[in-house]
Amino acid sequence: MKRSRAFGRMIVGAAALAACAPGSLGTALRLAAQSSPAPSRSIGPGPKLAAMKKDAAADVENMRELSQQMVDQIFSYAELGYQEFETSKYLTGMLEKNGFRIERDIAGMPTGWTATWGSGRPVIALGSDLDDIPQASQKPGVAYQAPIIAGAPGHGEGHNSGMPLQLTAALAVKKIMEREHLSGTLKLWPGVAEELGGGKAYFVRAGVFKDVDICLFAHVGSNFNLSWGDRVGTGVVSVEYTFKGESAHAAANPWRGRSALDAVELMDIGWNFRREHLRLSQRSHYVITNGGDQPNVVPSNASVWYYFREIDYPHIKELREIGDTMAKAASMMTNTEVSSKVTGAAWPQHFNKVVAETAYENVKAVGVPKWSQEDVTLATAIQKELSQPQRGLTTEIGRLQGPVRLEDNIGGGSDDIGDVSWNVPTVTLNYPANIPGMPGHNWANAISMATPIAHKGVTAGAKVVAMTALDFLARPELVQEAWDYFRTVQTKDQKYQPLLASGDQPILSTNAKTMEQYRPEMKQFYFDPSKYKTYLEQLGIKYPTVR
Repeated sequence: MKRSRAFGRMIVGAAALAACAPGSLGTALRLAAQSSPAPSRSIGPGPKLAAMKKDAAADVENMRELSQQMVDQIFSYAELGYQEFETSKYLTGMLEKNGFRIERDIAGMPTGWTATWGSGRPVIALGSDLDDIPQASQKPGVAYQAPIIAGAPGHGEGHNSGMPLQLTAALAVKKIMEREHLSGTLKLWPGVAEELGGGKAYFVRAGVFKDVDICLFAHVGSNFNLSWGDRVGTGVVSVEYTFKGESAHAAANPWRGRSALDAVELMDIGWNFRREHLRLSQRSHYVITNGGDQPNVVPSNASVWYYFREIDYPHIKELREIGDTMAKAASMMTNTEVSSKVTGAAWPQHFNKVVAETAYENVKAVGVPKWSQEDVTLATAIQKELSQPQRGLTTEIGRLQGPVRLEDNIGGGSDDIGDVSWNVPTVTLNYPANIPGMPGHNWANAISMATPIAHKGVTAGAKVVAMTALDFLARPELVQEAWDYFRTVQTKDQKYQPLLASGDQPILSTNAKTMEQYRPEMKQFYFDPSKYKTYLEQLGIKYPTVR
């Protein structure tokens, strides 16, 4: 197979690329157009590359104050999925000032963008997520629940740290590339609405990764972790079902009404009975997004939003089909009409062996940050608060994890980086910016995310990403090996088929009302680095604050 692009071609913005053909045929055509990157000057794994990586790590260390400011700034914006306007404006502004070319409105998403610098091959994509969690507002450095604004969203998943990490790494790599006259292109991109499964599959469809050679993704964790092969966890398709009935006076003439809420409840009851007969690896959950207007009016409209999770593509599709059947049956029982819309999707994750092994060597070189006594005190205090083992912070890197057998995958969470991983050699680097034992998607996960714990973890993670990017820029044979694994192992028997239909589009109104409600008050708490060194200082928080 030969790639159609020429050596040295500048990577273009995804908004200008034609969308990939849907389905397995489109995937086959796209893969047929991909082949090994054209050779560039190989520096090899010797002393010169080692010196370049050492210099990049030193540059990252020198930028730790910039990294800290970015982490704190985005923490203060605290934006939900599809509403990451301040965050995107801030990041693209920083990148433009540093010579990156910005393409906006990627895949029809106002907060979707790419930032490119350089020319030629290989093209290294650096990505991380932006959005946060509803009702997770939390004062950083305080080891008990203490919202900045009660009920407001907050970074209870730590997504405020990933793009600062990638931007710091990119600046360090850019400096080395300029000095050494290295061929290659850096391409930064955001995970929009990751918590909704609402961004990356649309980016794939828009062609963002069409010309990418290697994707280095970063996600917050409580330690350095890397893996390759199929991962523990699930893919997901997110579907909202809307039932339409007929309103009536609920006391005077209830027989004249057809309750859409009855249909929602019957669907949910049916699904909960069906759970007993579903595979152990599935995860499914729902929220009623519209239950009617008031009790004395028979609800004419009602909606329920489902996440259907399974460990492979066929079973995700099967679970969705069962959901569709349940919805149809509920509409028949209540004499209502039902429609549905896909609100997001994510493929199960499979990471590249060569990329993971290369990155892990750099993890070993960087190591876990040196934690202060104050850092450990914060960690043990919140662990005690949540009745978790008081083990403090991680002091040794995690091991490189290999493939998980399908029969050993017991299910779990999803991440739409899975869609990217089935289109280009990809790895996710987990970096130590959070506290072990936190529940996830919770105010407690926000406690460390604008403190020295997060700042140190981001600096360490940026060193790993910068060093790994240089490995692939300086050693084209590694890029070749990564693509060999992608073709001959990962996609030998399994090809990418989008879970999105051609007509599915991002639901951009999601979370808009919530942000409209809270943003005016949240603006009063935006970080101002011209007046304060840290967000902790601005909020007047003694670090750490414990019971």
